[in-house]
Amino acid sequence: MSTDGLLRLSVDGEEFEVSQPDDSLGTYDVTWLTGPDPQYGFGFRCHPPVRVGRADLEEAIRDFLAQVDPSTGHIE
Repeated sequence: MSTDGLLRLSVDGEEFEVSQPDDSLGTYDVTWLTGPDPQYGFGFRCHPPVRVGRADLEEAIRDFLAQVDPSTGHIE
């Protein structure tokens, strides 16, 4: 994560912002910046609570995108 707690990732042509609360190791909030709704995204937790790497974040984002209905831009 960057010093402000945010990481910006480009995955499959889409832009995402990843944040991790300081007090919650292994918890991530992901906002889909280029999606149809600028506040839309998802969150996830790792068990056991660990810091995940970039490849794991990208995999979680791809899993999210695979669930999105292309006609609505949301998970139905």
